[in-house]
Amino acid sequence: MKVYNKLIRDRIPEIIEASGKKANVEIMDNAAYLKELNHKLQEELDEYNEEQDINELADLIEVAYAILEHKGIDLEEFEKLRLKKQDERGGFKEKLFLVSVTE
Repeated sequence: MKVYNKLIRDRIPEIIEASGKKANVEIMDNAAYLKELNHKLQEELDEYNEEQDINELADLIEVAYAILEHKGIDLEEFEKLRLKKQDERGGFKEKLFLVSVTE
């Protein structure tokens, strides 16, 4: 028996059982779920930074979407927030690197 103790995607138990194995899963309460989502967000970010694989970036976004849904924020509302910040502060297209600020 291999122990994982981690948040998984919804279809993982089905995939495990299709391979002839038995998945032991529990349903978390809201507090544990948010804690594990935040942990998973960091895990996916670390994996993306290490591997630079676009698949890891897709996983990162999937976790971010799950956090938004858990907090009751729809994607349209979130996109408005993102665009507002982009309008006020800009994006990252110019590749600017702030070295210092002189007073």
